[in-house]
Amino acid sequence: LPTHAGSSLEPEEHSMEPPAVPQEEVPLTTASGPAGCQLFGYVGIEAVLDQMKIKTMKTGFEFNIMVVGQSGLGKSTMVNTLFKSKVSRKASQPGQEERIPKTVQLQSVTHVIEEKGVKMKLTVTDTPGFGDQINNKNCWDPIIKYINEQYERYLREEILITRKRKIPDTRVHGCVYFIPPTGHWLRPLDLEFMQRLSKIVNVVPVIAKADTLTLEERAEFKQRIQEDLKTHAISVYPQEDFDQDPDDRVLNDRIREKIPFAVVGADQEHQVNGKRVLGRKTKWGIIEVENPAHCEFPLLRDLLIRSHLQDLKDITHNVHYESYRVRRLNESNRP
Repeated sequence: LPTHAGSSLEPEEHSMEPPAVPQEEVPLTTASGPAGCQLFGYVGIEAVLDQMKIKTMKTGFEFNIMVVGQSGLGKSTMVNTLFKSKVSRKASQPGQEERIPKTVQLQSVTHVIEEKGVKMKLTVTDTPGFGDQINNKNCWDPIIKYINEQYERYLREEILITRKRKIPDTRVHGCVYFIPPTGHWLRPLDLEFMQRLSKIVNVVPVIAKADTLTLEERAEFKQRIQEDLKTHAISVYPQEDFDQDPDDRVLNDRIREKIPFAVVGADQEHQVNGKRVLGRKTKWGIIEVENPAHCEFPLLRDLLIRSHLQDLKDITHNVHYESYRVRRLNESNRP
């Protein structure tokens, strides 16, 4: 018999058993998207997290923080304590005589710090001269000007026809405001500053040198500050208006109950129960800055670095910078 190319002369085997009915495959993951679709097998979406981690470790990221408060409140020590390195302005200028300037002068210091392969370009902006004069009227103007200048610098890069792949980010992501431990109410200067600055930057208020207050004084002072902020409608970070996720809202509510954090800074280690701890040595004992029973420095550190660092950057870009960008573009479009 003639055969066709590619055909087989061997007879095909036919099973006499009825064909098995395919069982419905159980989806490995159920994901309700906008269309309500479900995954019926492994896709590997979570691998993007590893990709993002690898990219971040290679390129690093930027974080810009500003510290504001009158002289003698421990701003430089607190910054060194936060990042466990000599990153403050004073630490970068050892041996230089410190004089109180007659006007507010902004000075920035940039360092690259690395931990477990992750690089962070950290810029710390100090404001010597703030609140140190007899007449402190409008002493916040240079600070507002500096913050807006960084927004303007970013905007000019962003609107270029040929843009850089990564625009250098010098925008201030967080402003830590140091409140003197008076134990009374907020001063008019404190209220005016936070009222103006909270509209353009993330303001995190802290009670400086909290070890000068008793626990009772600290609790009463904190309550008065919270009442002042509420009375004057001052929205400090984390802002309640920006809580979109229910889980974030629960966490941020707990943080808002603690603000302003009562903090103590120290950049020297001491021996306590066989362990080396950061702390301040007094004649009554050692104040451990990372011990929640002694002060609330761990809460400030967690907020700025461990839990909300990316959120600080997101709020800066999506809210504060966006407001500035819209205003500037509207101004440029006016006839």
